[in-house]
Amino acid sequence: MLLSIRALNGEGTVKEQWQRARLIPVVGNGVGNEREQRGTSALLAVLSIVRPFSQEILTPLGASRAARATVEAFIEPPFKDKTSKSWRPDGLIRVTYGQQRPWVALVEVKTGSSLLEADQVNAYIELARDADYDHVITISNELAPSIGVHPTPGVKVRKNSRVQVSHFSWTRIAALASRVRDRTGVEDLEQEWILSELLRYLEHQSSGAMEFDDMGQEWTATRDDARAGTLTRRTPGVDEIALRWDQLLTYAALKLSIRINEDVEEVLSRAHRKDPGLRRADFAKELVDHGTLSGELRVPRTVGDLHVCADIRARQCTLAVPVHAPSDKRARGSLTWLTRQLEDAPPNVAVEAYAKGAQRPVVATLGDLREDPSHVIAQLPADIVRFVVLRRRELSVNRRGGRSSGFTDSVIGQVFDFYDDVVQRVTPYQEKAPSVSPESSRASEQELGSETI
Repeated sequence: MLLSIRALNGEGTVKEQWQRARLIPVVGNGVGNEREQRGTSALLAVLSIVRPFSQEILTPLGASRAARATVEAFIEPPFKDKTSKSWRPDGLIRVTYGQQRPWVALVEVKTGSSLLEADQVNAYIELARDADYDHVITISNELAPSIGVHPTPGVKVRKNSRVQVSHFSWTRIAALASRVRDRTGVEDLEQEWILSELLRYLEHQSSGAMEFDDMGQEWTATRDDARAGTLTRRTPGVDEIALRWDQLLTYAALKLSIRINEDVEEVLSRAHRKDPGLRRADFAKELVDHGTLSGELRVPRTVGDLHVCADIRARQCTLAVPVHAPSDKRARGSLTWLTRQLEDAPPNVAVEAYAKGAQRPVVATLGDLREDPSHVIAQLPADIVRFVVLRRRELSVNRRGGRSSGFTDSVIGQVFDFYDDVVQRVTPYQEKAPSVSPESSRASEQELGSETI
């Protein structure tokens, strides 16, 4: 704690014109640039104070992992490039430990709907290279299309470059802060409180962080064409909506991560992981062909992946989770096992029961199954091998929230509700251990008796 307080108080040998990042920044309370200054200063100050948090963020980028390393943070340090043009990145982070070479990163921040600019980020890469720095970190509400891919087209990083570039969304930063506070743990109570205050700040709408509530300018026209069945692959806006849906799935995973304090991730095929463009093309094809957008989220230790499908034509959102039925129970026992776990779930949640060898399920609501499962059992040609538990609800298709919720809020809200009502309540079935038969037990006793004699 002492080193961090010294850094905030301005002790140490740094350039005189560099401003220390302040936990309580002395800037205006407006929007735009002032909001970015406040967010940058608060975040960088907490990184310099709460070492477990800076380890979580900076160690994967190459900074020292040592618990006693010193983290210094500055806002708007002035630089000049080779042409004597002046630049002021939003921040600078320096991590030092012992005799190791300092690790230094420039930081560029955007809040609200402001977008990162490729020319600016590329200029900071060159500044970092000229100054022999290690990294350029960008932070905004933009979501990267996949791991290791920057969300800003035109950002150029040479494959052999010593200066690396990493992007964090504000939601990702909040998720990491939440994980450090609640799972990794912060021994110092004051640091834990400071980290909680950062989270509180980021989650407040005035911070301009953690915003993803707009499906873009092309949403309304694309939505209407989808409902009319007139969408084609060449329709303007299809690719943008596919990209935003991909980002929305990432955002939903991050928001759920914060909610349950676990690492939630999108389920990506090997092909989609290698080629984000192919993933977006597949989303676009689904939208054109079926008027739907779908994806899956994976939560650790749950019974199955959470499937999300937004039907633009029907204005419905379907949430579903697959459940393996007990392999040692008959149909009635399997239904009882499932409904007991979902006794507090809404009665309109549907259950699809798939019998062994059957292509189509027998469908009933939880309300019907609780009242009398006999009519379902009578329709099953064999014992149940798997279930799909699902719920369909009305979906808002507004571009953004206002008096009523927008599309993104509607999808995320339904993901939260379904996880709370269904997914977290079902535990994968575990068969009982094999029991010893009475005959084997008696035979063993007789053998032991004869050996004793």
